Amino acid sequence: MHKYLNLFDLRQKVDYRTEILSGLTVAMALIPEAVAFALIAGLSPLTGLYAAFVMGLVTAVLGGRPGMISGATGAIAVVLVHLVAEHGVEYVFATVVLAGLFQIGAGLLRLGKLMRLVPQPVIFGFVNGLAIVIFMAQLAQFKTDDGAWLQGETLWVMLGLVLLTMAIIAGLPRLSKAIPASLVAILAVFGLVAATGIDTKTVGDLASIKGGFPPFHLPAVPFSLDTLQIILPYAGIVAGVGLIESLLTLNIIDEITETRGRGNKEAVAQGIANVCSGLFSGMGGCAMIGQSLINISAGARARLSGIVAAVMLLVFIVFGAGLVEQMPMAALTGLMIMVSIGTFEWASFRAFRRMPRSDIFVMVVVTLVTAVLHNLALAVLIGVVISALVFAWDNAQRIRARKYVDEAGVKHYEIYGPLFFGSVTVFNTKFDVEDDPDEVIIDFAESRVVDMSAIEALNKLTARYRKYGKHVHLKHLSADCRKLLEDAEDIVDVNVMEDPTYKLVVDKV
Repeated sequence: MHKYLNLFDLRQKVDYRTEILSGLTVAMALIPEAVAFALIAGLSPLTGLYAAFVMGLVTAVLGGRPGMISGATGAIAVVLVHLVAEHGVEYVFATVVLAGLFQIGAGLLRLGKLMRLVPQPVIFGFVNGLAIVIFMAQLAQFKTDDGAWLQGETLWVMLGLVLLTMAIIAGLPRLSKAIPASLVAILAVFGLVAATGIDTKTVGDLASIKGGFPPFHLPAVPFSLDTLQIILPYAGIVAGVGLIESLLTLNIIDEITETRGRGNKEAVAQGIANVCSGLFSGMGGCAMIGQSLINISAGARARLSGIVAAVMLLVFIVFGAGLVEQMPMAALTGLMIMVSIGTFEWASFRAFRRMPRSDIFVMVVVTLVTAVLHNLALAVLIGVVISALVFAWDNAQRIRARKYVDEAGVKHYEIYGPLFFGSVTVFNTKFDVEDDPDEVIIDFAESRVVDMSAIEALNKLTARYRKYGKHVHLKHLSADCRKLLEDAEDIVDVNVMEDPTYKLVVDKV
């Protein structure tokens, strides 16, 4: 068993240079994202930056996926917009704290395993939609403050610097991987702009990032039932969105690194981080797939990179705000565009001819919902529901019955496939009640009685045979199926035949 507070695996080989340089790169990329998401929610830039620091540090130390980066995210910002507008920032802090408590509860209840229910087409759609969202968000840097597209020399300068950044990130790894290409690209473009005096948009044009250490602050809201009624719906959504995005990001990084993270531990860490964020004037957040991919693609695999990223972000806020505010947005824009290109699951196009049409439909729907509505939780929920309905429909059509009459004149029905609400109609068509002999045995060795609809179907079938004076026996029911029937004995009347020579293997989950 894992020790829950075994924070650092001393057996893991850590490349300190890679971890530190990658963390420094991530810290730079976190700044404009955190500022932008705070502004989207109607909050001050420091609220987003403080959230990025607290979320990043706590999850880096306590999280279940070393190398994954957390911070203020757009998904959380969108949820908080109306709350900020109607009730103010103090209610945001209270909401984030409550959401964190929900996430801690989810982790302690081991609900992270529910991510197993998310099928691969949903993950493909989620990743592709998120890549589109990341890319579309960068287009704002090609616009003026009033929303008009840049024109003339300003546009060409911006475009040139972005392309230079992308070229360095794409080309440098072919020459050397000693230093993360993204860090080299940012510093190269920064140096070029500083040396030549090129007039281009900088981080400081978004907002000032100068501040101090995040102040401890209890949310200034009335501790009353009315307050709870206001923040509870938002807290539930924030907790759900945060866990879904974090655990999906964890799964994606697991696939890239061919290792396995701990979902329940990550859920608890996300919860603790949100509680701390709310208490230290932050807007809360969750895992950030863009920054996580920057970190992983740079070679970081340990907790150190996340810790460095969070600490350096705070250093920038407290001591280096003036310098960081001069950083060209073109460099960060080029970096994020490369992240979006790397995030997109290009292999999903090749899978179109091999995947079932239902899976393609699910993938496209999830992609569109993510890209258009920017609601990641809703996109995943819709994908899972559609996939579940398709699965239920397919299994409803697969129930079969092998029929024969033995030497004693007893008719046997050997059932294949699960009996549940979706397959009940097909199941009922398998029986010839009027012409069957007086004794009928229904064999469930290759089937399972799954739900109440199945139990009711057996009850009605037994009643139909009884109407004609015939007897039905159920054979080879597994222990869990017999338990279902025993629990429903007040409303069903079926005859279960025991077979002392037969034992059905049942999964113990």
